[in-house]
Amino acid sequence: MNADSHDPEAVRAGSTPPGDMSEAEASAELASLAGAIAFHDARYHGDDAPVISDADYDALVARNRALESAFPGLVRTDSPSLRVGTPVASGFGKVRHAKPMLSLNNGFTDEDIADFAARIRRFLSLSDEDELALTAEPKIDGLSLSLRYEGGRLVQAATRGDGAEGEDVTANIRVAGAAPLELAGTPPRVLEVRGELYMDRADFLALNEAQDAADSKIFANPRNAAAGSLRQKDPAVTASRRLRFFAYSLGEASAPLAATHMESLAALGAMGFSINPLSRRCTDVAGLLDTYAGIGAARADLGYDIDGVVYKVDRHDYQERLGQVARAPRWALAHKFPAEQAETTLNDIDIQVGRTGALTPVARLAPVTVGGVVVSNATLHNEDEIRRKDIRIGDRVVIQRAGDVIPQVVRVITEQRPADSTEFSFPETCPQCDAPAIRPEGEAVRRCTNSLECPAQRLEWLKHFVSRDAFDIEGLGARQIDQFVSLGWVERPADIFRLAARRDELATLDGYGETSIRNLLAAIEARRDIAFERFIFALGIRQVGQATARLLALHYDRPEAMLAAVGPDADPEATTAELTAIDQVGDSMAADLIGFFANASNFAAVEDLLAQLSVIPPERPAENSPVSGKTIVFTGTLAGMSRAEAKARAEQLGAKVSGSVSAKTSYLVAGADAGSKARKAAELGVTVLSEDDWLAMIDG
Repeated sequence: MNADSHDPEAVRAGSTPPGDMSEAEASAELASLAGAIAFHDARYHGDDAPVISDADYDALVARNRALESAFPGLVRTDSPSLRVGTPVASGFGKVRHAKPMLSLNNGFTDEDIADFAARIRRFLSLSDEDELALTAEPKIDGLSLSLRYEGGRLVQAATRGDGAEGEDVTANIRVAGAAPLELAGTPPRVLEVRGELYMDRADFLALNEAQDAADSKIFANPRNAAAGSLRQKDPAVTASRRLRFFAYSLGEASAPLAATHMESLAALGAMGFSINPLSRRCTDVAGLLDTYAGIGAARADLGYDIDGVVYKVDRHDYQERLGQVARAPRWALAHKFPAEQAETTLNDIDIQVGRTGALTPVARLAPVTVGGVVVSNATLHNEDEIRRKDIRIGDRVVIQRAGDVIPQVVRVITEQRPADSTEFSFPETCPQCDAPAIRPEGEAVRRCTNSLECPAQRLEWLKHFVSRDAFDIEGLGARQIDQFVSLGWVERPADIFRLAARRDELATLDGYGETSIRNLLAAIEARRDIAFERFIFALGIRQVGQATARLLALHYDRPEAMLAAVGPDADPEATTAELTAIDQVGDSMAADLIGFFANASNFAAVEDLLAQLSVIPPERPAENSPVSGKTIVFTGTLAGMSRAEAKARAEQLGAKVSGSVSAKTSYLVAGADAGSKARKAAELGVTVLSEDDWLAMIDG
């Protein structure tokens, strides 16, 4: 079982088989997984500073996928399948991607790969005799980039960012020598080429030697070195470092390059891009797995870091039909390599308190080198993890990592345990405020009951408020929040917007000259206009991630309507009914929303904050579709397309797809063997469409 989604280091992948879990248990674990994976996405993609191992992260994603498969009715709006990356960092201009830059779902076993191929066949309604060709290519451990060419010349380079918007790094790419500035041959008028920027191991070692000689920062691994070299404000620094680029896909193109992925790679190679020579086209799962094994065997000798193999459907028309979920394309999968391991001694266990009160144990390790990186900390997730593995202070433990990250404790070497060893006693009171720490039913996390009166919770809440996914105020991060809270200047979010009154006091602090004060106050003023979904996410309500915040913003349109619906004066029963009528908002999430606003201190803090802001209503889907804004439910077996493809098409047209029929349902699309949903639609007077009616409506 997992801990709270907004205390990510307290979350681990559960071990209870989904078939042995109740819906309440699965719902609680999915909630914690959604928040934890969002947090780790931000640390990896946005900060280049992950705090768990790749293997630990992959285990969270895999667990989420397994639970969603076993409990499809519990799939959340802030599920990892609905997110990618993290918002762009400050210091660079922003670039809106013409097409989203997506992440990839992961596979770990041969069965995962077979299931991936089978799902594609089902989605496309392919028979066993129909060829399904896929490509296999090394997954480079680097930084995803998009390069835009117009008239054959490079005009823009951008990082992935949050998938919709990235950092403008054009000036640095122009001098990096990693990709062609002008394309050979006759490329399309507009061509967006996507790939991975990386640094090979020899250049990485040479860079660190130079950094050490200059008494400068030593990079932990080639990926961090590549990311740090690209994100230099002075392009001359980027130019001094050897960066490379493998092209692996296309974004926007004014004309197609080819009918298949492999043919497109060949065309890109002819234009001057480096294409990974290990890429292969396979026509069955056995071929994919053979290629995976071959690339894995050659991994140590490649000269650059890889962490798996990526499989992609070869035909572009199939890719178009398969489409995507918010986080990842349906037509691609990353097959990850196992993590590295080492032994060390666990010297101590510290307890940290998170924003929602979760008590998270952290192992303090005797420093050990794993895969070339020295590590000294590991998350222990929660008290169940400690008890399950019988982890004790003084134990010799096996840890594992993959990348520059805090590792996980895999197991204890019990035969080397000290004779005077005793079991670790998890505290029942908060180490920060001494309030009782209780463990809510159905959760693995123990939680301080002092809410925002606990200084640790209040501090973490404020840090979340200014984080990149929330208000993202340039120049105001965790360090500044620590300082302002300690001075007593900031106790709740609205106080941030009163800092202008402390201009003279700011000038007395080290590091705050006139320019930095002016820039900070200007950045705060700029955030007085804030998107409604960002505002909701910034409140830090349990289980409310970015996707859920967007959903709530679309439902309520403005904060006054939301506060009237969920505030302390609202009828909890009516509010619960309204919230759960929103697609993918369940009872647990509704309870957390109601509980947050029922707290008088929270509600007062929100009202105080709103008095400082102008909240911008959400942008709505295009309204030029006959189903824009409509709520659609599909039932029965469709003849012309799979249910998944039909849902994806409806969402592309601006419709909201629900899994259940209610009075708010606009249309029920009924295929063959429609059952109870069709009967309920008839009872409620909901319009029922046949598959042909539906296709005629959306094609029209």
